[in-house]
Amino acid sequence: MAVELDEVDVELLTALQEDADRTNVELARLAGLSPAATLHRVRRLKESGVIRIISAQLDPAAAGFPLQLFVTATLARHDPRSSRIFEDEVRALPQIISADNVAGETDYLLSVVARDVTELQEVLASLATRGGQRLVTYLRLAEVKPPSRLPLMASTPAADRPPRRRSGRTKR
Repeated sequence: MAVELDEVDVELLTALQEDADRTNVELARLAGLSPAATLHRVRRLKESGVIRIISAQLDPAAAGFPLQLFVTATLARHDPRSSRIFEDEVRALPQIISADNVAGETDYLLSVVARDVTELQEVLASLATRGGQRLVTYLRLAEVKPPSRLPLMASTPAADRPPRRRSGRTKR
């Protein structure tokens, strides 16, 4: 179930999505709250699960992983045990930086990084021995759109402060 967000929550979340390295004082200034109220809000957003984790986004190539691929995987068998064995292997391989179970022609969509072709072959062999019957690789050539912010909208009015006043200017 979605958490109800007010305008202040949306401002804080948008600011954190743009730059998670912002200080609490910067966030407070942006949201028009005291630092204590801002800290309370961010903690509540973490506890509710809206904020899963605050992390840094690294450039894989700059960090030594020139090969970036998408791999689709179809399992040989479709039973709970086979899925668990495959998913355990996916979680165990550090070169798999994200993985999703999907509906459609394939069962999983994996994002994989590798230092070289040999490392990629080892990852694919490991997946094949854990139930991946059909593994199709797609070499990532260029990032067209980087991971972007969620298009958040307030579901409730801000509770901690009065509504903002609009300036006297009119649009023409």
